[in-house]
Amino acid sequence: MTDAKDERRPAGELEAAVMAALWAVGVPLTPGEVQAGLASDLARTTVTTILSRLYDKGVVDRRPQGRGFAYHPIQDAPGLTARRMHTELDRDRDSDRETVLARFVAQLTPDDEQLLRQLLEADE
Repeated sequence: MTDAKDERRPAGELEAAVMAALWAVGVPLTPGEVQAGLASDLARTTVTTILSRLYDKGVVDRRPQGRGFAYHPIQDAPGLTARRMHTELDRDRDSDRETVLARFVAQLTPDDEQLLRQLLEADE
C-alpha cells in the first residue's frame, strides 16, 4: 500500500501549474500571490523554489518587490513549447538531426503535417 505523499507528480506538472497561474494574470506576481492562485495546497516555499528554478532556466524574469521578487513569464505558452522543442533538438549535438526531424514529421497527424507545410512555404 502506498501513501499519497509517496506518489510523485508527473515531471513538470508543478512548473506548468505555476506558469499557467502567471499567464492567467498577465502581471508580475510574488510567490505568495502565485500560491493563492493555484488550486493546490503547495507551500509558499515550494512555489518560491519552483519560481527560482524557472528563473534559472530563463523561463520567467523577476523584479524586486518588497523583500522578495515578483515574477513574470518571458514567453507565452506556444513560445515555451517551441523553446522546449529546440532544447531537445540541441541536447545531443552528436545526434542525427535529420533522422530526429524525419521521425517527428512522420508522427504528425495529417492536419499537423499540412499546417507545417503551410508554415514552411510561407517562409520561402
